[in-house]
Amino acid sequence: MTTPAARTGPIPGESAPQAGGRPIELADLSVMIGGQGGDGTLTVSDLLGRYFRKRGLYVYTSRNVLSRIRGGHADASVRASRDPIAAVKQHVDVLVAFDQQAIDLGRAELAPHGFVLYDSTAFRSEAPGAVGFPFATLVGGPLGQPIFKNTAAYGALSVVFGFDPTQTREVIEERFRRRGGDALDKNLKALEIGRKAALETSGCPNRFSVADGDAHDLILTTGNQAVALGFVVGGGRFFAGYPITPATEVMEYLQRYLPPLGGVVRQAEDELAAINMVIGASYAGARAMTSTSGPGLSLMTEGIGHAGAAEIPVLVADCQRVGPSTGEPTRHEQSDLSHLANLGHGEYPRFIVAPSDPVDAFGMTVEALNLADRWRVPVILLLDQALCQNTTTSRRFDLQHVAVDRGPRLSADAAAALTEYKVYGHTDNGVSPWAVPGTPGLWSEVTGNEHDEWGHVSVDPVNRRRMMHQRMEKMHRARDELPGGRLFGPATAKVGLVGFGSTSGPILEAQRLLEARGLATRYYQARTVYPVPVHELDPFLKGVDVAYVVEHNYTGQFARLMRENLPWHHAKLRSILRYDGASFRAPEIVAEIPEAK
Repeated sequence: MTTPAARTGPIPGESAPQAGGRPIELADLSVMIGGQGGDGTLTVSDLLGRYFRKRGLYVYTSRNVLSRIRGGHADASVRASRDPIAAVKQHVDVLVAFDQQAIDLGRAELAPHGFVLYDSTAFRSEAPGAVGFPFATLVGGPLGQPIFKNTAAYGALSVVFGFDPTQTREVIEERFRRRGGDALDKNLKALEIGRKAALETSGCPNRFSVADGDAHDLILTTGNQAVALGFVVGGGRFFAGYPITPATEVMEYLQRYLPPLGGVVRQAEDELAAINMVIGASYAGARAMTSTSGPGLSLMTEGIGHAGAAEIPVLVADCQRVGPSTGEPTRHEQSDLSHLANLGHGEYPRFIVAPSDPVDAFGMTVEALNLADRWRVPVILLLDQALCQNTTTSRRFDLQHVAVDRGPRLSADAAAALTEYKVYGHTDNGVSPWAVPGTPGLWSEVTGNEHDEWGHVSVDPVNRRRMMHQRMEKMHRARDELPGGRLFGPATAKVGLVGFGSTSGPILEAQRLLEARGLATRYYQARTVYPVPVHELDPFLKGVDVAYVVEHNYTGQFARLMRENLPWHHAKLRSILRYDGASFRAPEIVAEIPEAK
């Protein structure tokens, strides 16, 4: 990799280096900010993301932090582009470093024209092209706290990229106004300190120019925010959970949204309590949900099985992270699928649906609530760390077309007309009409034991076969109501791609790169992953010569489910896997496809 001529400074007492030439125009750019936990790396990426959104650009931010409150290396990246994006860029245009480790780790990702901007308060970097400012010192004196160095760095970046000064200031005002006048005033001063330092340094002003975009009517959001809002809008009124990375924000957002609407958010003492609270609330008639990640999901497994046997609708949002055990709580993976597809001892119906972006997460949360009620089964909303926590530009959520379907519920009038009430009565579609406990004139038993139509415990072999058939057939009967997959690319393409969850962003970008090389591809984005959508995958696989299944786990879990359910297509399937805790970048997918070489 070629790099610019070495440049270090400005170091106190030395003159700033001179630089000339026209700005490098960027229509797709990436900034990485690194330092120790507590240095404010996420704040800088958030400020940049807000500015780029103002300029009509598509934005995607990612985080790489340790599972601790403070300390240890942390970095964040923000990408902005004129074209839709949902993935990290392969190379970094500007690296902002608050310590030497950030430079050591980030230099390998610098583009040939890459530029390093670092805090020279405590160290001096010899990195080629690095420009140092003593940010902590510059703000520490006037403002009394070095933490404002992150806002000063944003100010310096605004000069490097030639940002509009008014909009740069507006971002600070929008971000810090709610914290009070003192916080806003100090951050505005830190902004100007950073801008002044960069403006007075040769080689910094207008080093890059950023092309404006046309994507103005968009919001910045995360998957966790989308799930929380989808739950509220979809009629959810009871949430119980236990804090766990990367799912905790779902509960935090609901603590803000749900109580004003008469809903309840309960932080349970552990995941065992949380799932049982959700089962109880659902049985009492409320739409209920919990969110968790791998370790918490393990503790919830028996409870979810109880809901499956008792036919009590529950929604579980699983924000996957690196496992097993504690694993890497803040890193990305998609390795819970095999667990979920075989969730617990015994057999019972469940649906696993997988959104790909915040808009999909919002809509699918509502859809999952409806599915749980209509079919009286547990539904798993399969998320992943990148989708849950990375910020992206998104269309505004469609609130006008939200439809709430509580399924076959008995009204008071219908209940009064019954001669007997069978809570598990046999029907053509396997779903028994249900009444909220306390409905006048009705009484029933609900149990996780095997039971007959009235809910009475039963070990009769004939009844067992009948009840198992009634429950398990829901998996087939619901097929046409489950979220359908999406297809991208020409139907005539002979190279196929398959993925689910947040892999969709890198796959779609890889498709564009492959098209530029003359290779047409067809992408199937799975939105229901269990039961495996054989009716959609079979025609898709018939139309291609080879299909690359892109996923974040070691054993190719979705590919294995596909082979199990579509064995006649076994020879066509190939796996492209990543399991190091980081998300795919589009060129990495392209590199694994021999047909592109």
